[in-house]
Amino acid sequence: MPYKRKTWQEKLQDPQGMPKILALKTGFPCRRLLEKLGARTGDSVVLAPPSDVNAIMSQVPRGQLITLNQICERLAAKYGAQYCCTLTTGIFVTVAANAAEETGSGLPYWRTIKNNGELNPKYPGGIDNQKAALEEEGHTVIQRGREHLRYFVKDYTRYLTK
Repeated sequence: MPYKRKTWQEKLQDPQGMPKILALKTGFPCRRLLEKLGARTGDSVVLAPPSDVNAIMSQVPRGQLITLNQICERLAAKYGAQYCCTLTTGIFVTVAANAAEETGSGLPYWRTIKNNGELNPKYPGGIDNQKAALEEEGHTVIQRGREHLRYFVKDYTRYLTK
């Protein structure tokens, strides 16, 4: 029987057993980043379902932005964990963006940026579409680098949602 590739909308559906709250330990996929944020072995880390990530992204008002860390902070608070797995959350951000494009749901995924204000090349249409959508909302996007061009929202911290 041939394999049927899942649609982005199907990938957005919550996997069984989520959310999961685990203790941080060696070998955890996002351990290094969590340790930079202050996590220690044994701290609780939530693996939140994609629908929760989608719900947070849908609440960002026009003209404002949200970062991956802000999404993680909200998810950790919701589930009473000390931290949130940035790796799975980042994957679910991309899934939500592509599912929105696939269905035309209107999710303003372009308002979700990387922690340092950088645009996300994994979004539908890549940097060009995200850049155009952000500029249409009044943001200034700047380019950095010579060989490997990267794009950032200028003064992004002024526009972060509370």
